[in-house]
Amino acid sequence: MTPIAALLGAVFGLGVITVVLALRPVAPGEVAPRRQGSGVGLNQRVENFTIRLALGLFGAVVVLAITRWPVAGLIAGTAGFMAPTVLGGGAARKARLDRTEAIATWAEMLRDTMAGAGGLEQSIIASAAVAPPALRAEVLRLAARLERERLAPSLRQFADEVDHPSGDLVVAALILAADKSPRRLGDLLGRLATAARAHVNMQLRVASGRARTQTAVRVITIFTTLFAIGLLIFNRDYLEPYDSPFGQLVLAIVGLLFGTAFVWLARAFRPTEDERFLRTEDVLA
Repeated sequence: MTPIAALLGAVFGLGVITVVLALRPVAPGEVAPRRQGSGVGLNQRVENFTIRLALGLFGAVVVLAITRWPVAGLIAGTAGFMAPTVLGGGAARKARLDRTEAIATWAEMLRDTMAGAGGLEQSIIASAAVAPPALRAEVLRLAARLERERLAPSLRQFADEVDHPSGDLVVAALILAADKSPRRLGDLLGRLATAARAHVNMQLRVASGRARTQTAVRVITIFTTLFAIGLLIFNRDYLEPYDSPFGQLVLAIVGLLFGTAFVWLARAFRPTEDERFLRTEDVLA
């Protein structure tokens, strides 16, 4: 009955954490601008961390209740916390690529609108309603600010909200156009859009090359976990040596080796992003 009671307690704790997270009020200014490469705001990061923590606590309590091994509980808790990083990442990568593609599309919209209509501010306002979905909220806020603020400060704030290296390049070109009115802004925006799309294609080729390794890591992780669970259920006598302190030490070494390998793989799969160069805090400093 003790393992069942522990399992029910872990499930109840996970439910409490989920309900508290869902009912927590969000202040109007709590959601921060998106950070580089993440595609999520501060509130979403807090939610992700809470879910990771809940998974880790759930795995630690269940495994500790079944095995009575402190090291196994620690390993299970760490694995539950790190599972979204090792087994996931596809959604964040897709959001990052969609963001880059949206910046390229918006730059081409501005180029075409200026060629047919005229002024830069009018072109930005006209593009707000038809901007790509991944960038529409930021462009709408930029268009609203242009009605009461000057162009250059509004563009810098827009760059902070987008928080993307390709966005900085487009904003820098627009700021130069606002200050010095270069004649070939349309050509420059077209070249920036082409460069952004080339970056997206390169990232897609890299992701395609890594897909086989990522699939192998997921398969190895799942089958290793299922094998360990099978031994615990059907052949517990085989695992008796781990009941001793020396067995716990050996289990800790095995867990450390697996954990180090998975962390290394997670870092290897993480795409690298260029550093931003256009930041409001740097200008103010």
